[in-house]
Amino acid sequence: MIQIAIMGLGTVGTGVAKVVAENARQIERKLGEPLQVKTILVRHFKDGPYRQLMTDDFTKIEEDHAIRVVVETIGGVEAAYKYTKRALNAGKHVVTANKQLVAEKGAELLALAKKRGVNYLFEASVGGGIPVLHPLTQCMAANRIDEVYGILNGTTNYILTRMVRAGTTFADALKEAQEKGYAEADPTADVEGVDAGRKICILADLAFGCQVDPADVPMEGISRLSLRDVKIAQRAGYRVKLLGRAVRLPGGRTAYVAPHLIPEEQPLASVDDVFNAVVVRGNATGEVMFYGQGAGELPTASACVADVMEALQSSPRREEIGWEADPAGFEDPQALRSRYYFRIGGSLSAAAAAFGQVEILSEDGGETAFLTDCISGAEAGRRPARPGLSASAGISPKPPEDVYTGTGGNRDLRLDSDLKKEMP
Repeated sequence: MIQIAIMGLGTVGTGVAKVVAENARQIERKLGEPLQVKTILVRHFKDGPYRQLMTDDFTKIEEDHAIRVVVETIGGVEAAYKYTKRALNAGKHVVTANKQLVAEKGAELLALAKKRGVNYLFEASVGGGIPVLHPLTQCMAANRIDEVYGILNGTTNYILTRMVRAGTTFADALKEAQEKGYAEADPTADVEGVDAGRKICILADLAFGCQVDPADVPMEGISRLSLRDVKIAQRAGYRVKLLGRAVRLPGGRTAYVAPHLIPEEQPLASVDDVFNAVVVRGNATGEVMFYGQGAGELPTASACVADVMEALQSSPRREEIGWEADPAGFEDPQALRSRYYFRIGGSLSAAAAAFGQVEILSEDGGETAFLTDCISGAEAGRRPARPGLSASAGISPKPPEDVYTGTGGNRDLRLDSDLKKEMP
């Protein structure tokens, strides 16, 4: 009998206990012996099917030599960080779905796990039930990873889907998401791009082998996104999606989160509702896409239990998981060259005077919506400052091949909805 502990009994922690119980036969067949949840750390005791397993004393886990793996589902950093370190120092494998902890403290905890000869695994921290970290570090190990990007947050993807399909405003779509349980009472981390930002940091850490600090990554969400711009994009053959993106550069790497326009014929454009998708571009494989449910009780718990099983089966300890703690080499994504979308209070001639050659998407009611040629983010912020122009929104596509090594082209367009300033 293999015994494990769970720290936290919220949505994911409860899901882990359910998966271990409901899939006991399959798990036993693969491990060679039964897997059992022995102890669950909670802050407050409550009645239910797991009442007899609960404790509020972490030493009951820390000092129990029969417990081989600890699943951390507390969330946040402070308590989760403290207990994770203690569990690793006690010689126990630790599995987590905690994206904030991995993004901020992952390099340190991986180094500690290596020192203690155990595993620190976190497949569920990025894609929920989507297996992406394992393929990234193992199946694509023969590649140089040049880029990782994708739809990393189910809440915002649901909101954007409702805005496109039903013409719902952001505020009303958010309310729907909260009523359905897809959004938290405080949705800030989701709708402002913070959740996606933590995930793209983890993907970048593994893809490029060096720390990408969340504090260095610009994170723009969808709270300022106008339904008008979503509809203009839709009529022009695009879908608005919130993407996290990490890119290898000649002298380093960069990452950011922002709304983008995706051409409707591209696979990402059809990823709707609470589903997520991650695209990894290797120099040998080209683009590989991973798709599925990126959150939820059982999908996330499935990834956690899979990591538990891998930790128990891994011998010797997995060497390929990890990255350097030094954040040097991170570059400002404002230097990336892309096409941008703007909707301005002005004519085509005014747009051309400010941006040069442009592609018109819409002219209506004294406003012009257009795409620029390839410019940097810094240029996109400066150029609207021309007499007679009123910038309502702005967008940028991926850079061309002569700027980045990759497939390039105008495959998607970054929507910089923060450019909403009146022109002098």
